[in-house]
Amino acid sequence: MTTIAIIGALDEEVAHIASALNDVEHDVAASLDVSRGTIATNDGATVNVVATVGGMGLVNAAATAQRLIDAYQPDAIIFSGIAGNLNTHLHINDVVLGGTLRYLDTDMRLVGQWTPGKPDAPVEEFHSDDRLIALADAALADMGITHITGIIASGNYFVDDPKKVEQVIRDTGADAVEMEGAAVAHVAARNGVPALVIRALSDNADTDYEVFKEFDISEYANTAAALAVNILKRL
Repeated sequence: MTTIAIIGALDEEVAHIASALNDVEHDVAASLDVSRGTIATNDGATVNVVATVGGMGLVNAAATAQRLIDAYQPDAIIFSGIAGNLNTHLHINDVVLGGTLRYLDTDMRLVGQWTPGKPDAPVEEFHSDDRLIALADAALADMGITHITGIIASGNYFVDDPKKVEQVIRDTGADAVEMEGAAVAHVAARNGVPALVIRALSDNADTDYEVFKEFDISEYANTAAALAVNILKRL
């Protein structure tokens, strides 16, 4: 039976997904509370799903991805969550699918030498799986949500002012910025597991974190989560 692992950085990003599962049980290990259950696909099949909150930042995301891969041997891994918008043609609650994932603060000449790269051919970026992107694109079209398949930048700092935004766009060409996607795609690639990064846009990367953390982000988190559930049903 197909198994899909789903990660979010925040409780709000995973709650909707966990609530859509049947026969839910919880596995608690490695500081994670993993909701393990099933979901019925549109053609009557059953998919195993493991979903958990991994925390914010690249290391937390990478550790969570590796733990789920080791413990559950998923056929694919999805990161579902929110991001700051960097694309002037997009708006709040639109969606960016991570066709390309790039680190903000990593010298890929060194880090990219390991699988899937090589010492003489380091990788510079990571990519979501083409089939998963196609499923997400079809789902978003049916849901009537404005979206693109674009570039997502990931780093270990919160982007919240015009100078940082300018630097991120200059360095990566990103459409959205966040703190986990590239790490999940990186770990998935090392393990040969197809991955998809979904980001609903929650702000325009212009809000100080101390203000942002008081926002109710559930609407935007639920957009990404509803998409993840829709994709599961299309498998």
